[in-house]
Amino acid sequence: MKMKKIGNEDAKKLREKMSEISNKNAYRRLQAVALRCEGRQRGEVSEITGFNPQWIGHLCRVYRNEGTEGLLKDGRKGGNHKNMTRNEEIAFLSRFDELAAKGQIITVNDIALAYDEAVGVKHESLSTVYYLLHKHGWRKVAPKQYHPGKASDEVIETSKKLTMS
Repeated sequence: MKMKKIGNEDAKKLREKMSEISNKNAYRRLQAVALRCEGRQRGEVSEITGFNPQWIGHLCRVYRNEGTEGLLKDGRKGGNHKNMTRNEEIAFLSRFDELAAKGQIITVNDIALAYDEAVGVKHESLSTVYYLLHKHGWRKVAPKQYHPGKASDEVIETSKKLTMS
């Protein structure tokens, strides 16, 4: 497979695109490739742009294969994907707060179903809801399996014997 040669014409196109761009990261990517197209060495381009020389080579390959569009797209994954603003989260949790104040037991599954419905996204795990609850100061409160003031079994048996006779 023959590689597309990049040169001064490409540098001119990239410089024109740089003047239209407002995203500083995309600007730096375009600048790095433009400098390479103008004949500068990777080390020199690295000093100017702050990119690793190997990354500059990668950017040139992306430009050869995909053109300027490849350099403009932001291929990062992850990041901050908030589904609700802080006020929306508070409003969302307030209805569960009211139910809890009435004494109703609320489970994370109930909150997760309502959350998925509210944001229109099906979450595979409950971690998003657990994070939301933690962020707003909710804590797990579960009823104990026994009454904390309950007498021991011996005392109960003795009491039964005394009251039955």
